[in-house]
Amino acid sequence: MSAFLKLTPLVERLRIFLSDSGKNKIMQTIPLHLEISIPNQTLYMKQADEILKTYLISSGKNGVGEIYGSEQTPRGWHVIRAKIGADLPENAVLIKRRWTHEIYTPELGAAFPNRDWILTRIFWLSGLETHKNRLGKVDTMRRYIYIHGTPDSVVLGEPGSRGCIRMHNVDLLDLFETVPVYTKVLIIS
Repeated sequence: MSAFLKLTPLVERLRIFLSDSGKNKIMQTIPLHLEISIPNQTLYMKQADEILKTYLISSGKNGVGEIYGSEQTPRGWHVIRAKIGADLPENAVLIKRRWTHEIYTPELGAAFPNRDWILTRIFWLSGLETHKNRLGKVDTMRRYIYIHGTPDSVVLGEPGSRGCIRMHNVDLLDLFETVPVYTKVLIIS
């Protein structure tokens, strides 16, 4: 059964390849990946070198870096290890990857001004480069680095997070529907 589950995406890609024509035949066999540009504060959804969508983000206010506790955004190749929050309402408040059953409002934000708001959905990242962003004091997953939603009032386009990648909720919902688990993510500075 395990081998069947591993082959299913490949079989599906082959089916699309054989049943489609032209450029789509080739493009649908090439997996999506995300590229996050720290200098541009932008997330690109790409297929090969073609940019399919562009989203404004906010990365770590302390810059880039991989050390545990630095509150910096890690660089290099990652993978989406988990998608969290499917079917939750927009602006659902998540703490430790669990829904608190709160919905973010400006009033809730004013009542808890020091919270690092993680809203709507989470892509939990895991590093792919041993001793750069995986294992030991540089492990992205153990640092709980996410791509997540943020209140609409939060300024994007400039660093401001505690190391995660913040996005507008509407953009995150769009991305969440399109991008599967195990999609590769490259964070570049």
